[in-house]
Amino acid sequence: QVQLVESGGGLVQPGESLRLSCAVSGSFIGPNAMGWYRQIPGKKREWVATITASNGGITMYADSVKGRFTISRDNAKNTVYLQMNSLKPEDTAVYYCTMRSLWGQGTQVTVSS
Repeated sequence: QVQLVESGGGLVQPGESLRLSCAVSGSFIGPNAMGWYRQIPGKKREWVATITASNGGITMYADSVKGRFTISRDNAKNTVYLQMNSLKPEDTAVYYCTMRSLWGQGTQVTVSS
């Protein structure tokens, strides 16, 4: 059974940074394209970033995070990362990683002074 487990969330002040990780375990045919989404309670889940399958893959970002967030991957570790810099209060959300139709449980990011 394939599982995605996110980690690295927390409480930070505006302008600070966090790095999220998403580790994929289990048996699967890969590597696969992977992505990050985020969700605020009561709102629709929002796409944040995607990276294609190869190491150093093609990356794409939502306009709201472009220039501040960086998605990367280490296929040897079956892990994808989201480096988040210059965080803003509006980045507060639960962040989820996804691979194909699978989702992790999410990790909370709170940006507040």
